[in-house]
Amino acid sequence: MIKRFIVLLFLLALGLIFTQLLVEYIPDSELNLTAHYYAEHTAQDIGASNIVTAIIVTYRGLDTLGEVTVLFLTAAIVGLLLSKGNYKGKSLQRQLPQSGELLTTGSHLLVPLILLLGAYVFINGHLTPGGGFQGGAIIASAILLILLTDPLRKFSHTLIATIEATSGLLFLFIGVLGMIYAGGFLDNRLLPVGELGTLFSAGAIPFIYSLIGLKVGAEFSSMLVNLSETEGS
Repeated sequence: MIKRFIVLLFLLALGLIFTQLLVEYIPDSELNLTAHYYAEHTAQDIGASNIVTAIIVTYRGLDTLGEVTVLFLTAAIVGLLLSKGNYKGKSLQRQLPQSGELLTTGSHLLVPLILLLGAYVFINGHLTPGGGFQGGAIIASAILLILLTDPLRKFSHTLIATIEATSGLLFLFIGVLGMIYAGGFLDNRLLPVGELGTLFSAGAIPFIYSLIGLKVGAEFSSMLVNLSETEGS
C-alpha cells in the first residue's frame, strides 16, 4: 500500500511538472541566433541540401557520436543479459508452425527491396529527409521480416559484430581526419564539397552517414537476433 502511494505521488509530481511546462511554454516567433546561422549558412558552408543532416553530422557530430554509443551499449547489454540466461545451445521445446506461403514469398520479394531502400536512405541523407539512423532501422526491419518468416533462422553473430565494429572505427577515423585536415571533428570538408544538390556533394557526409547506417543496422539486427534466439529456446 505504501509503495503504491509513493508511486502515485511520484506520478502526480511528474504530472504537475509537465503541466507547468506546457502552460508556460511560449513558442519562438522567430529563429534564435544559432538557428538563424544554421538556416543562412549551412548550405554554403557544408554543401548539404538537407540542413538537418548537416547539423547532425557536422555541427553537432560529437552528440551524434554519443547517440551511436548509447545504441551500441543498449545492444551490448541486451546480448549480455540474454547470454546470462543460458539460452544458447538449448533446443526448441515446442514445434513452430510453418510460415504461410504468402509470408514466405513476400519475404523473398521484399527483403532485397528493403535493404536497397535502407541503403538509399542513408546514402542520400545529405539530399533528402532521412540518414544513417533511419536507413539503419530500415535495414534491421529486413532482418525482422526474415525472422518472422523463419524464426529458426541463424545469423552469424561474428559477421554482425564485425560490421558494427568496423563501421564505428571508420566513423571515428573520419572524425579524426576532419580534425587534422579540416576544421574539426567530423568536418566534412576534408573532401571536396562539390555542387550543391548532387549525389557527390557535401564532402564526407555521404560516407559518414553510410557508416552510421551500417552501424545502426548492425546494432538493431544484433538485438533482434538475440531476442529471436531467446524466444526460440
